[in-house]
Amino acid sequence: MYRRIRRPLNRETPRPKTRAPPELRPGGTSSLLRMRRSAERTERAWSGCHHRSLLRAPRDSKREKDRELPATMSDVNKTVQKWHASFKKGTDFDSWGQLVEAIDEYQILARQLQKEVQSSGSSDFTEEQKKTLGKIATCLEMRSASLQCTQSKEDFKLEDLKKLESIIKNILSYSKDFPFDVQPVPLRKILAPGEEENLELEEEEDAAAGAGSTESFPPRAPGTLLPRLPSEPGMTLLTLKIEKIGLKDAGQCIDPYMTISVKDVNGVDVNPVQDTPVATKKEDTYIHFSVDVEIQRHVEKLPKGAAIFFEFKHYKPKKRFTSTKCFAFMEMDEIKPGPIVIELYKKPTDFKRKKLQLLTKKPLFLHLQQILHKES
Repeated sequence: MYRRIRRPLNRETPRPKTRAPPELRPGGTSSLLRMRRSAERTERAWSGCHHRSLLRAPRDSKREKDRELPATMSDVNKTVQKWHASFKKGTDFDSWGQLVEAIDEYQILARQLQKEVQSSGSSDFTEEQKKTLGKIATCLEMRSASLQCTQSKEDFKLEDLKKLESIIKNILSYSKDFPFDVQPVPLRKILAPGEEENLELEEEEDAAAGAGSTESFPPRAPGTLLPRLPSEPGMTLLTLKIEKIGLKDAGQCIDPYMTISVKDVNGVDVNPVQDTPVATKKEDTYIHFSVDVEIQRHVEKLPKGAAIFFEFKHYKPKKRFTSTKCFAFMEMDEIKPGPIVIELYKKPTDFKRKKLQLLTKKPLFLHLQQILHKES
């Protein structure tokens, strides 16, 4: 469909509604007509003139640079304000008892700060400021760990974390000593929730790097598994024993472990997220875990449509971070005592279960054992 364009009327020489007086008719010699003709000649003369006063003054490069400087500073300030808002949001969730939301906010902010700390080349922050940001990220991880494991020996309290609010808010001018004796987070760190969706596809590791051999892993962090909940009459508790996972490149995975979470139909956490310790061994196309995971809610209290997710993660030395390789999930109607084998799907993890793609056509799965505990 074409749009009609209405052209503006030329109002410089409007058509008179009445007949012009004799002095304005063609051939007239009135002073008004002479003034109009003189004005037209002057206008034509000026239209072809290139007088210096009509040209635009040349730009002052120094002034232009001064104008651009506040814009750059504004970008840095916006970044700091964004960090401060995220910090405040996390501590608010924490103080309100919304622990799942607080953990997610802490982990996201910690990853953002760590990303700035690890950035190479030109940066808007000094090395001292980067060290401070790294220490703040450490405190966020410590508080997150405290919320996920109530029996943690290194308990980092909310009151202590709130002391860092003024530091992150005024990071550009902060010059005092850090209030806690902590070190910046190491380079090897888990990505925050949602950030793995922007990663590139898995890079092929060096061929035959231990593939097909049986190898035990060195001792690592014990994970964040939680103990079984107290039993209640008539209620059922679920223990999931993660036995092994089948992968075609199992021998090439470094420091593999599982992240277990329970999500509702909207992908929101129902229980605290748990990480297994690093796998005990790898053999042929399998990585063995042999670890029990206690679901932190009675089966009868799980919301309708919820699912239990298993994310397989491993360390990528070339990129210096821990990445999700694949995931699997188990729905509520699959909770039955005994063994179960579930399919593996490609990342990113789809907690809403709407766009699922199988990882491989080969018969490789996640092997689990379900144990139900019910007190009569």
